[in-house]
Amino acid sequence: MVPLLVLITSVMGFLSLLSSLIDSRGEIQHRIASAWGRTLMAVFVVEMRLSGTERLESGQSYVFASNHFSLIDTPLMFGLMPRPFRILARSGLWKIPFIGWHLKRAGHLPVNRTNPRIAARNIAYAAEKVREGRSILIFPEGGRRRGDTMRRFKTGAAHIANQAGVPIVPVAIAGTSRILPPGSLHLRPGVAEVRIGEPIPTAGANRTSANVLTDRVREAIERLAADPGSCSEHQPNGDTG
Repeated sequence: MVPLLVLITSVMGFLSLLSSLIDSRGEIQHRIASAWGRTLMAVFVVEMRLSGTERLESGQSYVFASNHFSLIDTPLMFGLMPRPFRILARSGLWKIPFIGWHLKRAGHLPVNRTNPRIAARNIAYAAEKVREGRSILIFPEGGRRRGDTMRRFKTGAAHIANQAGVPIVPVAIAGTSRILPPGSLHLRPGVAEVRIGEPIPTAGANRTSANVLTDRVREAIERLAADPGSCSEHQPNGDTG
């Protein structure tokens, strides 16, 4: 299964990189990323389910903040989310040949986790892009968890949403820890759910409220993750609405 994952990712990544030569905004790249996510889920017999899309306003950009279990969380989100987005990820990925080129050309955003001054500039730049109309996705835990309890959330998503003046949306992923557990290379068929919560407004919020906002987002994700009945909209593989 893993060699097949690498093959599909390599082919799609190459097509995405080529498309960046004619699309500087990253729109074609995002469509390719969505096809990549749906293809992986179909190949690995993962049934995708989505709920909460009615909470999103047309034309509104958002900062999406999600929990993070598994390596397949990212393709799941690309394959299922109803709104184009860019990811905010650790800057070290940008230094990896091919991967870094693709991330840059597709418009994804780096954040330096070791240098606070550079991190502040990264956050300001991300907020600028959100104000321009792009939505972004962040995993505030800073990495995949290995237990049942979420890691302490970093405040980057709250800072970006505050500075951009846009809502931050809690998103809960469920099921992927059983499909591809952390540290495992064995993929299992199963059901993966994405539950979109109620957007939390930030317009007019004081930047010092980032810790409070981060706590609210974490609590909202915990509630979404604990409520399997909230996933009422069933989206079959290949249909993101």
